[in-house]
Amino acid sequence: MAAQIDCEFLVKKARDLVTEDPWAAKAWLITARTLYPTDFGIQYEMYTIERNAERTASAGRLLYDMFVNFPDQPMVWREISVITAALRNDAQDKQTQFLRGLFETLPGRIQCEMLLKATEQCFNTLERAEMLLLLLRRFPESVVQHGVSLGETLLEAENLDDQDSPVNCFRKLFVCDVLPLIINNPDVRLPANLLYQYLHKAAEFYIGYVTRSLSLESQHQGSQDTTDIKSPTKRSTQKYIIEGLTEKSSLIVEPWDRLFEILSIVAMRCEWQMDKANRNCSEILHRMKDLCRYINSFDDEGHRKYKHQVVYSAMLVFFKNAFQYVGSIQPSLFQASSPSSNLVPFILLDDLSNIYGDVDSDRSKHIHKRRKLGDGREKTLSSDDEECSGKGRNRHIVVNKIELPNSIDVLESFKVARESWELLHSQEALEKEFTRICMSWKTETWLWLRIFITDMIIYQGQYRKAINSLHQLGALQGAQQHVVIQGALEQQRAFIQMAACHFALGEYRMTCDKVLDVMCSVIPCTQDVVKVQEEIPKVKPRFRKASDLKLLPCTSKAMMPYCLQLMLACFKLRAFTDIRDDLALGHVIVLLQLDWPRGENLFLKAIDKICQQGSFQYENFFNYVTNIDMLEEFAYLRTTEGGKIHLELLPNQGILIKNSSPPLGVLPQEFKLQPSSQTADRHHTVTRGITKGVKEDFRLAMERQVSRCGENLMVVLHRFCINEKIILLQTLM
Repeated sequence: MAAQIDCEFLVKKARDLVTEDPWAAKAWLITARTLYPTDFGIQYEMYTIERNAERTASAGRLLYDMFVNFPDQPMVWREISVITAALRNDAQDKQTQFLRGLFETLPGRIQCEMLLKATEQCFNTLERAEMLLLLLRRFPESVVQHGVSLGETLLEAENLDDQDSPVNCFRKLFVCDVLPLIINNPDVRLPANLLYQYLHKAAEFYIGYVTRSLSLESQHQGSQDTTDIKSPTKRSTQKYIIEGLTEKSSLIVEPWDRLFEILSIVAMRCEWQMDKANRNCSEILHRMKDLCRYINSFDDEGHRKYKHQVVYSAMLVFFKNAFQYVGSIQPSLFQASSPSSNLVPFILLDDLSNIYGDVDSDRSKHIHKRRKLGDGREKTLSSDDEECSGKGRNRHIVVNKIELPNSIDVLESFKVARESWELLHSQEALEKEFTRICMSWKTETWLWLRIFITDMIIYQGQYRKAINSLHQLGALQGAQQHVVIQGALEQQRAFIQMAACHFALGEYRMTCDKVLDVMCSVIPCTQDVVKVQEEIPKVKPRFRKASDLKLLPCTSKAMMPYCLQLMLACFKLRAFTDIRDDLALGHVIVLLQLDWPRGENLFLKAIDKICQQGSFQYENFFNYVTNIDMLEEFAYLRTTEGGKIHLELLPNQGILIKNSSPPLGVLPQEFKLQPSSQTADRHHTVTRGITKGVKEDFRLAMERQVSRCGENLMVVLHRFCINEKIILLQTLM
């Protein structure tokens, strides 16, 4: 008891002298330590003085003595935990740097032993793993003993914690930190199947990381406070996901490069056929194509080895390029959006640039051919079947480089991803392994991947299959409420692609139905629409094909003209048949105003048909035809020189006579956007066209119509689609 009192006295005396005379305080403690060498309080006080004075060498020696002589003292482990925290911290403040320097003064053997014992003091899996990781980094020779077991511990902890996503704290620590140490250490012997398993885990993590939805993370962050209070481990894990994977200071740099680096190391350790390092995606894909040519000539072991090489190499090339393509055409999926951001999505569609061409050639494309079956019966061969038989041929994709500056890279990514997909499905063994991996990753729930697959199927011309894929895409969008939506057009992009697919299949009523659904949700552009031929650079005719595609921005300025072109294409085929259909012909005339004068030749063909018929009935004419050239042509048809063609273009004769008093240039309200009554009786007997009164009404209506030539055409055509939706659909029945 007396010795304890003496120790406390000496420590107190030294503590009182620290500020006034630090050397005297140090002398008192040296005396005390000499008298009582086994007293922990004296040595700890000496350490505290040296640490506070930031004397690195002396503080390190005292810490070493305490660690050796008093390993069970809680105060020692508190100091060690502070030091190890500084070692794991990337901060560069003065205190952190001092603690790192203090640790460096310790002998290497003591450092290793201290980190090992500090690891044993950790009860939290993440903290224990980070401490052991610190040991592995500072002492690479310890990787052989502890590396694989640490990796397995993290993967097991991920399973026990029931993580919903591979992008979690355990997987991140394993893939980004532990795995590179393991596979880069030549002394660590790993079987091939374990290397494949680790590559599988790394690929799943990095692909999930780069394709994660930022809006989902925001939603996740907002809901973390409602996490079950009985699950503290999961709460800390969620916090780690948000803080560790979204903060700029903790973002993973060049994740694709890291993943392909792991692929390269696994390739070397598994003795794959890799004759050149640092290949780009196109070169890797070309090499895998060559390998596939003779992969079946190997024995079972060789076939299994090179099958894994082809599958994993082509798969990573596929996912990287598919992601780059979708990230360019629908950036809102992967980039944070704000009201001021300009993340305009793009949509892949069949090119309709030849819509104003020859009617007969268009009709021949949609005639269903017949071929003999084996039993002598005939089978209808649809355009879908025809395209499937030639899906390997290249199709040109038209892009406006002003709207999509990186269009060359986008199209290259699409090409490489598509060829990778085809390679992975070129042999049963490859397809089976690739399918197994996709099922384990639940890729059927990846919205971005469904977007790419849909575009790829459209490119291949498998339109029936594309429609089914678009339905799946719609279901995914409905299930994932976190998806960032840029506007009504992006919501309707699936309908636009469905409409184009139905048109390619010759299903014109379905085409029109989808188009009109889109038009109902679109706000027409009030500015003048730039002509299509000026927007998209032309391809030389000898290289141009009827099956070209285009990438269009999801904006009203681009989408409305395309939708109207689809409608024109549908009515065009019906209007110029041998069977008279004035209603379809009238719709064509209205829609031909869109890109005037590109449609002038087709309009003149319509005029010739009217002249051959000797009459024409379209009561919506004065509601929607505002093109001055068309008005002049129809006015000429009523003259003797024009053939005195009988035209029934007036919505209601009684209304015209009643409202004949307004001054010229003002169109009566009854003429504006009235739903057509033409379907009530399209074949009734008419006499008004030969009376002088009606001739005068026609002249007045024409003069008033001229005053409407300055109206915004897109607004007029938008109202045409909205007001006449029922009649438009009935025309195609």
